[in-house]
Amino acid sequence: MDALSEARARELDATDVEFSQRDQFLIPPAAGGPYPDSAYLAGNSLGLQSREIRNRLDEVLTDWQQLAVEGHTEAKRPWVSFHELLREPAASLVGALPGEVVSMNTLTVNLHLMMISFYRPTAERHAIVVEDTTFPSDSYAVRSQARFHGFDPDATVIRLTPRPGEHGLRSEDVVGFLEREGHRVALVLLGAVNYYSGEHLDIESITAAGHAAGAVMGWDLAHAAGNVPLRLHDWNVDWAAWCSYKYLNSGPGAVAGAFVHERHLADRSLPKLAGWWSTDPRTRFLMRPTVEPVDTADSWQLSNPPILAMAPVLASLEMFADVGMDNLRQRSVRLTGYLESLLDGLIGDRPIKIITPRDPARRGSQVSVHLQAGSVREITHRMRLEHGVIADAREPDVIRLAPAPLYVSYHDCWRAAHALIGVVDGNG
Repeated sequence: MDALSEARARELDATDVEFSQRDQFLIPPAAGGPYPDSAYLAGNSLGLQSREIRNRLDEVLTDWQQLAVEGHTEAKRPWVSFHELLREPAASLVGALPGEVVSMNTLTVNLHLMMISFYRPTAERHAIVVEDTTFPSDSYAVRSQARFHGFDPDATVIRLTPRPGEHGLRSEDVVGFLEREGHRVALVLLGAVNYYSGEHLDIESITAAGHAAGAVMGWDLAHAAGNVPLRLHDWNVDWAAWCSYKYLNSGPGAVAGAFVHERHLADRSLPKLAGWWSTDPRTRFLMRPTVEPVDTADSWQLSNPPILAMAPVLASLEMFADVGMDNLRQRSVRLTGYLESLLDGLIGDRPIKIITPRDPARRGSQVSVHLQAGSVREITHRMRLEHGVIADAREPDVIRLAPAPLYVSYHDCWRAAHALIGVVDGNG
C-alpha cells in the first residue's frame, strides 16, 4: 500500500485507536472540501471543545440559579473551594506535588507574579535569558520587569539564537551559554516547547546548568502542558507557568496554572503581591487585616476563582488524568512522525522546508513548515475554505500543524499535508 495514500491513513486510524478521545470532542464543520468535518491541526493555538464542557457549565449555571450566594458552600462542587479540585490533576499533568501547583489568572499575569518573587536583580547579576523566538508576550513581560527594576531592557534581556541555518535552539547550546555567561544571569525564562518551531528543550539539563551558574530557572509551559510529559518537581525547576487553552482544550482565555517548587513554599522572604485568596483558608472569613500565609502555591493567589471559567479546566484536566500524559505522548510521536513522513514524500523541490527538529525527543506535537514564497495567511485561508483543513499561520513565513493526539486522526494529517501541497501548487 502506498504510504502517502488515503487508504493508508484510513488503515492507521482503524488500527491505532488506543488513547484517542476523538469521539469526546466537537469537531468543527468543514468550510469546504469533500469531507463534512474539518481536519483541525490548530490545537497549539486553541484546542477543541470537549462534549463534557457544556455539562460542567450547565451545572454551575444551575447551582447559581437555584442557590445563588449559597452556592459558595452548597453547590455540587462548592465554589469556595473549587480551585482545590484542580490541584491533584494539575500536579499530575506537570509532574509536581499537589501543594506546588495552583490554577489561577492567565499566563502572562502568572509570569509577572512569579517574577515579582523570583527575579531579584543586582548590579552584578541582572540578566534575563530568553530564546530569540520567545512568544511576544513573554518578551514584553521580561522587558517590562527589567525596566521596572531600573535596568535597560535592551542590555538586560539576552536573546539566545539558533545556530546559523537552524530554526530551533539546541538544549546543549543553552547549557553552554550558561556555563560561560551564567555568572551575570539572574533569571532564565525559556519556552519548554517553542511556539514557532516546536522545539522541545531539555528542561532537566538546562535547569541544572542554570542552577550551577547561580540563576533562577523559570519555564513557560504554554506549548508543553498537555503536549509533552513533565517532571517539574524531580527536575528541580524553581517555577513555571502555563495556559490552558491550547493543548489543554479549556476554552479561549481559560484559567492558567503556576508551579513553585516545594523548597520555596515556606520562604517568607520572597516578595509577593497579596489578596484575599493569598491567606489561610481556615481564617479567610474572619476578615483579618493581615495575610496569614500558607506554605503552598496557593499563597500566590490574589482573588477568588472564576468558577465559570474554571469548570472547563477541571473537565479537561480530568480527561488528561484518565488517559495519561505518557500514553498521549506515545500517540503524539506516532502522529507527528506520520505527518512528517507525508510532507517529506510530497514536498519535492517545492519552496517548503520543515523547520521542526527531526528527532522526536526534540519536538512536541507540532510540525512547522517554512515557506520561501507566498503568503502564509492566504495559504492557510485557502486550506480551510477549499479543503476544510484548519492550520495556523505565523508571520512572516511559517505554517504550524499540530497533531494533538486526543482528537487528531491520521486522516486529518493526510488531509493537511495534501491540502498544503495543493494550495502551494496553486491548483487547490
